[in-house]
Amino acid sequence: MRTATIKRKTKETDIAVTVNLDGTGTSAIATGIGFLDHMLDLLARHSRIDLTVKADGDLHVDHHHTTEDVGIALGQAVKQALGTMAGITRYASIHMPMDETLSRVVVDISGRPVLVFKTEFPRDKVGAFDTELVREWFNAFAMNAGITLHVETLYGENSHHIAESCFKGLARALRRAVEIDPRAVGEVPSTKGQLGG
Repeated sequence: MRTATIKRKTKETDIAVTVNLDGTGTSAIATGIGFLDHMLDLLARHSRIDLTVKADGDLHVDHHHTTEDVGIALGQAVKQALGTMAGITRYASIHMPMDETLSRVVVDISGRPVLVFKTEFPRDKVGAFDTELVREWFNAFAMNAGITLHVETLYGENSHHIAESCFKGLARALRRAVEIDPRAVGEVPSTKGQLGG
């Protein structure tokens, strides 16, 4: 089983994340931020990655530290669970509709962290959640998972739908990219013989 647990404690947050890449999409999420919990639940469900997240953060300041640090810890957990990355499909691309919104998410589990994020939100907040934190979460996740990640919303009007299409798109792309390719079991999918360098 490709699993990992990451614990991250700073003066701002105390976070524990567990992932099972070969799961069924079950989740137990408690970050203290309702909208983030919703997005992470969607991520687990549609990626089929079992996910447990427990976060205590300085929410009296704002949602920034908790959101970013959850992205960091989850990225580290996914990277650890991938191990040598032998046999993985590596690449995946998805167009994800959410009502009037359409986003494209492309993943390369390359070991080289890059985020290209071309998404704009018509509103500054969804409920109490600052929409600018969606990009912060994606950046933290990509940098710490060691993946190349392109996210672009092609069109959309509703900020909630835009965020949801990004997270669901990531989920479906990850689901495919982390899958073991039955034609390449045990092989690292790179002409270099390794990923990340």
